[in-house]
Amino acid sequence: RAMELPPGRVPAGRVAAVAAGFVRFQRGSPARALALRALRGVRAQDIKDVGHKYYLDLELEDVLDKDSTVNCSAEVLYHLGNKNIAPDVQFTLEGELKSTEEADHRFYTRIRSLEKELVAENIPDSHGHVPPELEPIHLLAWVASGYVIWQNSTENTQLQLAQIKHVKQVKRSDEYLQFDYVVLLHEMVSQEMIPWEMTVLWHPRDGVQVTRDSRQPGH
Repeated sequence: RAMELPPGRVPAGRVAAVAAGFVRFQRGSPARALALRALRGVRAQDIKDVGHKYYLDLELEDVLDKDSTVNCSAEVLYHLGNKNIAPDVQFTLEGELKSTEEADHRFYTRIRSLEKELVAENIPDSHGHVPPELEPIHLLAWVASGYVIWQNSTENTQLQLAQIKHVKQVKRSDEYLQFDYVVLLHEMVSQEMIPWEMTVLWHPRDGVQVTRDSRQPGH
C-alpha cells in the first residue's frame, strides 16, 4: 500500500527533481526545457526486496513561456542497495506541448552555417545573464543535464544544473550537431558544486542524446 507523503518533506523534492529531469531529457530541445513548477502530491511505497517507489503528481512549465504548463504523473523507483543503477522513471503528460519545430529548425540551420565552431563559457554569467543567441545552447545543456541527473541520482542526492563553464561545438561529418560541455551541477543536499563533462548530440528529428558524461574532480 502506498502512503501519502506531504509535499515539502525532504525526499519528495529529491524525487521530483529526478522525475522532472527525466521528462526534460525526453521532451526537451534547444527551444524547450520543462521545469518543475509545483509538486501537487506524492505517495511512497516500499516494495520488498526491490526498492522504494514514489508516485508523483507534478506541474511542469516551459521555461521560455511560463504561461505554458502541463500536468505530469510520474513513477520513480529507486533500487535497493545498488548505487550504480539509475532509478526507473515512467511518466505521462496530460495535454499538448507547444511545437518547437520552427525554432529548432532555425537553431539547427544557424549552427550548421557557422564559419567556425561555436565556443562559449560561463552561461549564465555571474549576474545570471544569458545572451539571447546562447539561450538555445543553455537550454540544450539543461535538457542534457536532465539525463545526467536521472542517471546519477539516489534518494540522498538532489542535483541541478548551476552553470555551463565551457561549451565547444565539434564539427561532424554526419547530420548531428555536437557540443562538448563542462557544466557545474549543484548538489543541493551536500551543497557541493560538481564539475561534469558531457558530450551532447542533437538533431531536430531525433532529440537530445548524451553520448558520454563523466564527473570531474572537485570544483
